Amino acid sequence: MSKPKKVVLAYSGGLDTSIILKWLQKEYGCDVVTFTADLGQGEELGPARDKAKLMGIPDENIFIEDVREEFVRDFVFPMFRANAVYEGVYLLGTSIARPLISKRLVEIARETGADAIAHGATGKGNDQVRFELAAYALEPEIKVIAPWREWDLTSRTKLIEWAEAHQVPVPKDKRGEAPFSVDANLLHTSSEGKVLEDPAEEAPDYVYQRTVAPEDAPDTPEHIEITFKGGDACAINGEAMSPATILTALNEYGRKHGIGRIDLVEGRYVGMKSRGIYETPGGSILLVAHRGIESITLDRGAAHLKDQLMPQYAELIYNGYWFSPEREMLQAAIDVSQTHVNGTVRLKLYKGSASVVGRWSENDSLYSEQHVTFEDDRGAYDQKDAEGFIRINALRLRLMATRDKRITGLKEVPDGDLPRFD
Repeated sequence: MSKPKKVVLAYSGGLDTSIILKWLQKEYGCDVVTFTADLGQGEELGPARDKAKLMGIPDENIFIEDVREEFVRDFVFPMFRANAVYEGVYLLGTSIARPLISKRLVEIARETGADAIAHGATGKGNDQVRFELAAYALEPEIKVIAPWREWDLTSRTKLIEWAEAHQVPVPKDKRGEAPFSVDANLLHTSSEGKVLEDPAEEAPDYVYQRTVAPEDAPDTPEHIEITFKGGDACAINGEAMSPATILTALNEYGRKHGIGRIDLVEGRYVGMKSRGIYETPGGSILLVAHRGIESITLDRGAAHLKDQLMPQYAELIYNGYWFSPEREMLQAAIDVSQTHVNGTVRLKLYKGSASVVGRWSENDSLYSEQHVTFEDDRGAYDQKDAEGFIRINALRLRLMATRDKRITGLKEVPDGDLPRFD
């Protein structure tokens, strides 16, 4: 690969990406543009600008953007329409943020005339795949630089030594080994590595950052109502809110009640297994609520088909294929299913759990009390119809059972002469 002239770096302002910034300048002699996304990670982003300027990046090459609304509206909400979970429990909080970051990296490269982008993902994880698949899908000729796959700074000690030798400021709290690594955005927090690497050991309490321990949550349940339109949450307790505002509010409810903690050993796309501690307080509430409103507005066939498609959809997101044609095809089908997913769900939040306790839809409910009542249904359903329904659906089972009895000698039935069932 020829040396790039200008590189757009996904820049957090932390030590690792600051080292990458300086390394790009030294190794490639190129101009660097920094992009820092406010995804709701809960950190001040001003220091990222200050650090970039300290390292010689001019103001016009420093991009710091609040993308929270875009993140929830265009990435999180479409994913939640599918009820997507990876390997049964993971709500894909890290996975779903990567395509948005890559999208902006590519867009900024076009705006600034850069011919390459760079990221700080390691060669062992999933994020390198997610960043790069998304980038190539959007800009097939873009160059991608992944320093962790190129340099020989393979330990924390070597990183800090290199930083000190090249005048990269090293905060005092970064000189020792971090107890674990953290990635955060408005949807979740993930923690991996170090004290969490032995999956047999319970995670220390200090790993959890977004939720109180369920046993320390309030002793009194709290009820909330979430309203949906077209499968997306649009209001809480009757108050209309923007997508990011809704998720922020749900995060606070989840934090208070200890909702959304999981301890997962997952199968990475690159082949190894890893252990992660994830906190998705608002997302966990949203998933329960969305399935609750679907239960009365989504036809059984559509609902069951969605559940069959969901694992494949979730795996595509986990593996980095957000911008693939197959994900878009699945999304189109999922979005069609959400046309009538309108209404309100009441939930009870209590000590680590969110439970549906009520759901209603003024115009789109498929629930008919007249049909399911144990009282007089006023002729809405003729119970005698069930007899023919059962006999027709049992026909193939009875024919197979008769055949099997003939073969095993349990019943004398002439070959080729299956009985009539009247």
